[in-house]
Amino acid sequence: MKLRDYQSQAEVSTIEAWKDGCRSVLGVMPTGTGKTIVFASIIRRRFPRRALVIAHRQELIWQARDKIQKVTGLTVDIEMGEYKSRVDGDMFKPKAAVIVSTVQTLTAGGDGKGRLLKFNPNDFETLICDEGHHATSPSYRKVFAHFLQNPKLVILGVTATPDRADEEALGQVFDQVAFDYEILDAIKDGWLVPIEQQMVSIESLDFHSVRTTAGDLNGADLEAVMVSEKNLHGIASSTIDIVGSRRGIGFASSVNHARMLSEIFNRHRTGMSNWVCGGTDKDERKKIVTDFAAGKIQWLWNCGVFTEGFDDSGVEVISMARPTKSRSLYAQMCGRATRPCESIAHNLDSNIAALRRSQISRSPKPSCLIIDFVGNSGKHKLMTSADILGGNISEQAIENAKIEARRSGQPMRMDKVIEDEEKKLEEQKKRRLEAEARKANLVGKATYNTRKIDPFDVLQIKPVISRGWDSGKVFTEKQCEKLRKMGVDPADTNYAQGQQLLHIYYQRISDGKCTIKQAATLEKFGYSKQEASDMSFDGASQCITAIANNGWHRPVNFVPKVTIKVANNEPIVDGDIPF
Repeated sequence: MKLRDYQSQAEVSTIEAWKDGCRSVLGVMPTGTGKTIVFASIIRRRFPRRALVIAHRQELIWQARDKIQKVTGLTVDIEMGEYKSRVDGDMFKPKAAVIVSTVQTLTAGGDGKGRLLKFNPNDFETLICDEGHHATSPSYRKVFAHFLQNPKLVILGVTATPDRADEEALGQVFDQVAFDYEILDAIKDGWLVPIEQQMVSIESLDFHSVRTTAGDLNGADLEAVMVSEKNLHGIASSTIDIVGSRRGIGFASSVNHARMLSEIFNRHRTGMSNWVCGGTDKDERKKIVTDFAAGKIQWLWNCGVFTEGFDDSGVEVISMARPTKSRSLYAQMCGRATRPCESIAHNLDSNIAALRRSQISRSPKPSCLIIDFVGNSGKHKLMTSADILGGNISEQAIENAKIEARRSGQPMRMDKVIEDEEKKLEEQKKRRLEAEARKANLVGKATYNTRKIDPFDVLQIKPVISRGWDSGKVFTEKQCEKLRKMGVDPADTNYAQGQQLLHIYYQRISDGKCTIKQAATLEKFGYSKQEASDMSFDGASQCITAIANNGWHRPVNFVPKVTIKVANNEPIVDGDIPF
């Protein structure tokens, strides 16, 4: 299975982070972008080292097993409930290359060790933690501690958009974030559909008296607010008016809430809706989901069921009748609608992002709609799509986007709104700095010979915003060496931006592109930023050599010869191809 560019970069970054001495790393990728494919490819690459994959829900276990087998062709056993993996001594059934298990199976029991002791830590050198935002819990840490007794073991946790509040805690479990591919990145790259946000004001909706428990709205308090007659009908009637004939799912604040909303929907149109919860009979739930997928039911309400492990690319609308302060939970709920429709999902194979975006825009599902219900939020900061789209966007731009969406009350492309707000803030900052410079009568006298390299300026990329998981982190000595090779002083670089540069470093090596130092040198001698950053390593070397041979002046009409790698790895020089 051929990996997409960002999946390949995630794999390379993970392997390189382990090589740099980081034993446990975190990878961030949104729902629908193939986290399982990435870690399955890493498992295949590390074979014959055995791997253990842990998760916390049965649906994730079965999905992981099927995808790993498909991607790797390796034998995969399940350790869960009545399912038991093969052990030493069974000559007719050798041990599987990969074990997939729930954390509950491994740790449940009076001694808290469940089946953990069944496994010899020295048998495994790769541990994958699916839904890695759960890794801060004691049960996961217990599993990690057991297998880390093997000094050769390395860990990868994968998750969608984690809570900002939880980032620092994740930083205590994982040595480093190996890759961070945000929802906004995936939308820009044409892998996920754009998100439209519509905020519906309900005057009777008041969260002022709702307490906070374990970082989110208290369940009992929230239910009392959401099932009141005015709020119940306000949510149901507005959702029905907005969705029209589109298919969607709704997230309710309680089992009772899901049942009541579904009943109101069916009063509007018989057979329009159904609902499920964790206690729904397994066979009945399967039938309901099958009917929904077949279009026999237009709307499906749920309570805590479809946040993970539910994939239906036909979902176009999400009704958020379960407000939350959790960025991670909100991202999981939104992720049920961001996949492109099935008719084009397997044809998004163009290497050009603009063409993929065009395919999506012309498809039956050009975007998805998230409906949020707003009233008096009191002291609570409730999540919206702006929060999950703003991975590398300033908090002020996110808040400004929320205000704009609430003021409008109409569907708005939130990726565009938050980017517009960020541009406004950057323009304001630029004008302020220019005014301050004029006031101080500052004159820049920096020369190329004395200035430090600004890699972000050279490559025309935006520095990432430091996240909670970077708090207190320091570069390893190997990472410091690589940063210095790039012309970057680790002492002058914060951890988040240093990691960003290292990821770029590895990717540029993989793509055969020139180094940041080479690009800076080319720019110094008259090449544009784009020309310099796009040039290959060999091409840049030829150009710099020609400049040196010409008395450190750019020679007129010099064109490097391009080295092209072909299948048998024999270089072919295709002469006089201009950069």
